[in-house]
Amino acid sequence: MIEQDFKKYQAQTSTQPLGLNISHAKGSYIYDTAGKAYLDFVAGVSANVIGHQPQPVVDAVKSQLNKYMHVMVYGEFIQEPQVVLCQKLAGLFPGDLSVTYLVNSGTEATEGAIKLAKLYTGRPNIVAAQRSYHGNTQGSMSVMDYPERKNPFLPLIPGVSFIHFNNVDDLQKITSQTAAVILETIQGGAGFIEPQNDYLKAVRKRCDESGALLILDEIQTGFARTGKMFGFEHYDVIPDIVITGKALGGGMPIGAFTSTPEIMQRLTNPAMGHITTFGGHPVIASAALATLNYIEEYNLTEETLHKEQIIRKHLKHPKIKEIRGRGLMLALMMETPEQANNLVLKALDKGLILFWLLYEKRAVRVTPPLTIDDDELMKGIDVILSILNDI
Repeated sequence: MIEQDFKKYQAQTSTQPLGLNISHAKGSYIYDTAGKAYLDFVAGVSANVIGHQPQPVVDAVKSQLNKYMHVMVYGEFIQEPQVVLCQKLAGLFPGDLSVTYLVNSGTEATEGAIKLAKLYTGRPNIVAAQRSYHGNTQGSMSVMDYPERKNPFLPLIPGVSFIHFNNVDDLQKITSQTAAVILETIQGGAGFIEPQNDYLKAVRKRCDESGALLILDEIQTGFARTGKMFGFEHYDVIPDIVITGKALGGGMPIGAFTSTPEIMQRLTNPAMGHITTFGGHPVIASAALATLNYIEEYNLTEETLHKEQIIRKHLKHPKIKEIRGRGLMLALMMETPEQANNLVLKALDKGLILFWLLYEKRAVRVTPPLTIDDDELMKGIDVILSILNDI
């Protein structure tokens, strides 16, 4: 039985995985091997931005497969899919954010961004936010202030200090020894917490005063998820380095960090300041380009805001104390962790995929594909409300 082999041979991340045995997926639905359809309100944790098996992405992958796959480590050969994707990203980012380094995941992009900041500034220290999440490698965990998850792996990278998100008094911890401040534009694992009262502008100002770089993590907020192409566009701030991933691949694995030509050039001295074998894989880069073109062609930024309003209008219940977030990056805040857990598990039984957040146990994730239609949204909302009536 594959269910037994799944636990016997494949390393597990928890003792109680959801354990759906997947047959196929299409659009807003995932199907198990028994033929049951599940409406997907999670989108691979915000990754399947244009749904499952989007035809433009599938076509782009097939087309590139017929030409070549991996040919050389990143940055040595000129490969059209990589170059065209980076050029496309330069046209999407504001300001002088025009040079992109393609990697394999968001956490690798975090590693690269931290290295770049230290190289460029010549400074040793990083400032990050409490209850942040930027990935799960040792470097990324070093800028995560959540002892339960990081303490088993100590010691991590030294020179990291933490500030409270949305607390401007803490910004004095950014000093002349700070290479960079790294923040999620909207805190994800902590409960989809938005910056308040021009907080990001205050961070930007303090970075400018101290000479520190501002790194914004757009791994989850990027590519129309919040109703803007990038989440930081809501807050009238331009960072020095941007980290992206998740949705960029349209369901394929990718990460990237983007900066100005002046800053990014620093990675060449010493030579190979960051290297990766499979980063910018031509098949993945082709998928990413098709994804970005689709987002623009179908104006998914505006679509996302329209669908957010449907959720906020119809998903009301006494047990939902608040809906946090923007666009289709939303968290239902329940009264108790037990209610949140029950909602996720009972929804799965009823054919609706919801999920938890990393740290905030009262939260239930609602991050469907941006291509979900209004009727599918209402179907999911009705399932949630019926469950809450029974809890």
